[in-house]
Amino acid sequence: MLRDQASVQSSVQSPVAYTAASSEVTAAAASGAPVRVRPGFGVWVRDLIISLAISAFIIVFIYQPVKVEGTSMMPSLEDQERIFVNKFVYRLEPIERGDIVVFRYPRDPSKSYIKRVIGMAGDRIRIEGGLVYVNDEALDEYYVPAAYTDSRSYPDTVVPPDCYFVLGDHRSMSNDSRDFGPVNQSFIYGKAVFGYWPMDKVGRVR
Repeated sequence: MLRDQASVQSSVQSPVAYTAASSEVTAAAASGAPVRVRPGFGVWVRDLIISLAISAFIIVFIYQPVKVEGTSMMPSLEDQERIFVNKFVYRLEPIERGDIVVFRYPRDPSKSYIKRVIGMAGDRIRIEGGLVYVNDEALDEYYVPAAYTDSRSYPDTVVPPDCYFVLGDHRSMSNDSRDFGPVNQSFIYGKAVFGYWPMDKVGRVR
């Protein structure tokens, strides 16, 4: 979800070999002897099983298709939008500010939430009238249009070790770290990387 070029090339017979093989088939048919047929169906089944196994491996260990439910990440992600989540990426690289992550909801781990990382461990976060400050500097949030802001405030807090402060892009419609606090890294299991439905949203998730 690659055919080996060498095997394709090796399956092509020379003109001489092809003529000899054709002569043998003709003679066998004339004598009434049974004609052997290549086991094409068996090869097709084998290829299908290998393809399914590779697909299952990718879905289970690397990319997982998920459906966004709710409006808390609009306009970046819309309700019912389909995206791929990379479940392996954070084994190779650290979580960064601005990443859109999927995590188990701290108050009910049977549920999954999707939010944007705003603060890292050790960062001092405060929100004044909707404006987010990280280490006393106003955060440039280009992904939050004016229509999606709110005027909520949040007291000055330091993000604990191994934790992340997350917010939804639709600030007036999001249940996030302002409500349930920073999220422990152990709850985060993937990064939203690619949207595949609807068609006008196909592309990298930013």
